[in-house]
Amino acid sequence: MVAVPDPQRYVLTFGCPDRTGIIARIAGFLADHGGMIVEAAYHTDPDTGWFFTRQVVRADSLPFDAVGLRERFAAVAAELSAESSWQVRDTGERPRAVVLVSTAGHCLYDLLGRVASGELDVEIAAVIGNHTALADITRAHGIPFHHVPFAPGDKAAAFDEVRKLVDEHDPHAVVLARFMQILPTDLCEAWAGRAINIHHSFLPSFIGARPYHQAHVRGVKLIGATCHYVTADLDAGPIIEQDVIRVDHGDSVDDMVRKGRDIEKVTLARGLRWHLEGRVLVHGNRTVVF
Repeated sequence: MVAVPDPQRYVLTFGCPDRTGIIARIAGFLADHGGMIVEAAYHTDPDTGWFFTRQVVRADSLPFDAVGLRERFAAVAAELSAESSWQVRDTGERPRAVVLVSTAGHCLYDLLGRVASGELDVEIAAVIGNHTALADITRAHGIPFHHVPFAPGDKAAAFDEVRKLVDEHDPHAVVLARFMQILPTDLCEAWAGRAINIHHSFLPSFIGARPYHQAHVRGVKLIGATCHYVTADLDAGPIIEQDVIRVDHGDSVDDMVRKGRDIEKVTLARGLRWHLEGRVLVHGNRTVVF
C-alpha cells in the first residue's frame, strides 16, 4: 500500500498581549480568504498576560502562497501587537538541519536512523565535528561531514569556520548532538531560536566531569535529559522537552550511562520534531509547546 502524502499546509504561529477578540480576528482573516483551519491551539499565560496560538491551514484553500499569506497577515500581526518572531511555515518546504558533533555518537545515530526511515522529515544538510569519529557513519548516509579541529587557544578561528559552514545551508535548526564545545555569544545570538542542545538533567546538582559517576555515588533514583534552545547562559536556555527514567541501587555507572543515552536520544528527537513543526513558541526564557 502506497502512503498518501499529507496535503500541503501553512502553519501560523505567534504571541501577543492577551485581549478580547484575538481568536475571532484570526479566524475572520482566514475565513475572508477562504482559509480552511485544520488544527488550532491557544494558550494564555496568566502570569504575563501573553496569548499564544498555532494555526494550521490547508494551502489549497487559500488563493495565495505562503509568501502571500505572510504579506497579508503582517497587518493583522501589527494590529494585535504580535511579537516580531511571528512565523508562517510552509509544510511543502522540507526543513534543513545542520548537526554539530564531537565523539559521542548515540544522538547522531538516532537522528540519522529516524531520517532514513522517514520518521523525521528533515534534510540533514551537513554534519560538522571537532573530531572525525563520526565521519564514516555520516558519509554512509550520503551526508557531507566537515572536520573542524579546535586547537587549544585558537577556538575563535574554529568557530568562525563552523559558522561559515552552517550558514551556507541557512538551516531551520542547528542541532548540538553532544557537541562538547561552548558556543560563543555571537553564535548564540546569530542562531537564536534555531540552535538546539541536549544534555543530561543532573544540572545543576552534578556539575563538571563524570556526572553519572557523581550521581551513582549519591544514589540517585531518577536520571533524565533536557532539550533546550542555546543561549549565552550555559545550559540555561528555554526548555523544549525533558524526560526521565528510573534507576535503582542495582544499576552500575555503565547502566546509568546507557539509560541516560537512551533518554537523551528520545528527548532530542522529540524536541527537534516539535521545533521543525512550529510547535514551540518562546517568550522570555519559557516555552509554550503545542
